[in-house]
Amino acid sequence: MVEERKMAVLRAIVEDYVSTHEPVGSKSLVERHQLGVSPATVRNDMAALEEEGLIAQPHTSAGRVPTDKGYRLFVDRLSQVKPLSQAERRAITTLLEGAVDLDDVVQRSVRLLAQLTRQVAIVQYPTLSRSTVRHVELVTLSSTRVLVVLILSTGRVEQRIVELPDTISDAEVSVFRQAVNRAVLGERITDATEKLAALPETFDRRDRPVLSLLVTALMEAISDHRSDERVMVGGTANLARFGDGLEGTIRPLLEALEEHVVLLKLLGEASSPARLTVRIGSEVPYEGLGSTAVVATGYGPGSEALATLGVVGPTRMDYPAAMASVRAVAQYLSKILDEG
Repeated sequence: MVEERKMAVLRAIVEDYVSTHEPVGSKSLVERHQLGVSPATVRNDMAALEEEGLIAQPHTSAGRVPTDKGYRLFVDRLSQVKPLSQAERRAITTLLEGAVDLDDVVQRSVRLLAQLTRQVAIVQYPTLSRSTVRHVELVTLSSTRVLVVLILSTGRVEQRIVELPDTISDAEVSVFRQAVNRAVLGERITDATEKLAALPETFDRRDRPVLSLLVTALMEAISDHRSDERVMVGGTANLARFGDGLEGTIRPLLEALEEHVVLLKLLGEASSPARLTVRIGSEVPYEGLGSTAVVATGYGPGSEALATLGVVGPTRMDYPAAMASVRAVAQYLSKILDEG
């Protein structure tokens, strides 16, 4: 019972400090929260929490603020992530379902995350090296020109026009299309490249030159790794409202937002879309960002994460709301990639 009550006091301190940005006193806790105990008992619990390093007193005769350790315990003890309101869910659905391509999806997602959480939002483009081939289409443009279309599980689409030395019939294009899809459908791009390279040798000698040109175009499309390290950032204007919550951290954070490699390190390795990670204070893997927290998760079709997204802000962020928003946007993004 004592531990449960102390947790209730810690939870109340975190919630009030996030809301007011002011140190929290025992009197205000009793007034604002139905703790069911006397002010004296609350003061004793606060003293115990302070002794355990979960809260601290920034100034003499001031109230208490949560420490990184206190935030960590608060997050770890969250029994469930706060559900989004119907209005928030409608906003996510409306905004993301209107996207026209992968770039548009990522841009809308980062803007949406920043608006929902009022933090700095970061969305990594789906990593090409982890993706698989969803479909290959060969379209006859003329008797000597074929459009090669590569569609990946990331939702990325690559197109190449191949000029042929001789005429080709629709029937031949259909045969090549079926052979290519049989070879690479569902394959990771590294394996797909190997299978494509070996494909011409399985055909008659007279068909090999044309198929080799088509295969070369596909392999060029696959080897284009432009999106592997691409990251989009939104909501940097939200830094202005953090005020003294990020003293000494604004400059290194702005510098970090300029470096995509650093941003990917901040988000961490996404192992699964179902796993949400929260890094607080000293847990943030970048020097100079000790006053920040990062909430991140992976996204991608099925159970495998192709990329990461998340938010970064002060340690006093609204963790339940940030976690809910990050998870919801990731789920919608995963759904879009799965259905695309």
